[in-house]
Amino acid sequence: MTKIFTIAMLGASIFASAQLSFAGKANVLIPTSSATWKNFKDATNTAISEKGKNITGFNIGLSLKADLPMSLYLMPEIYYSTFKNEATVTDVTGQETTLEAKTNRIDVPVLLGYRLLGNTLSAFIGPVGTFNLSKGDNFRSFVEQVKTKDFTVGYQFGLQSELKNLIVSAKYEGAFSKDQREFVTTVADENQQIVYDNRPSLFMLGLGYKF
Repeated sequence: MTKIFTIAMLGASIFASAQLSFAGKANVLIPTSSATWKNFKDATNTAISEKGKNITGFNIGLSLKADLPMSLYLMPEIYYSTFKNEATVTDVTGQETTLEAKTNRIDVPVLLGYRLLGNTLSAFIGPVGTFNLSKGDNFRSFVEQVKTKDFTVGYQFGLQSELKNLIVSAKYEGAFSKDQREFVTTVADENQQIVYDNRPSLFMLGLGYKF
């Protein structure tokens, strides 16, 4: 108990002496298979050339930044995120059905950053806890059988640049574990399934304003 109290007091003293700043932020979400520069460049170019057709959703939220010693900072955030997943199945009659299921969730990243060039350029990394808001859903004759988990954990890393009050960021989000949703329908006495990962890997391109 004494150790916990000491750690809590130390943390409180760090925050009390740290310079704090608040910001409102918003990101567009782009699905990707892996965190490579090529995938990031291709996804960004596609979003520009196809006028955002590959953008799967967006999030909006608030960010707190606490400056720490040795060019470090702690940046807890909270976002409301919404995005869509699409999957296509062909039934026994040869008819294709595309299911578009939406996911709504609350994301809480806790990021540790390092100022590479002061506030002009910094890098950050940390875990993100997700509280899923989406409930059971139906799509035409498809009924959800395996529902999304109430809580999952992923990770984020990326870069951020502060230009006076304007914040520009780019980050990648991955998952420590999968969160599958499964939809089933019966056609000609045979079950047809659509299964997809409800926690896909994402590139996030964001803008923010520092208060």
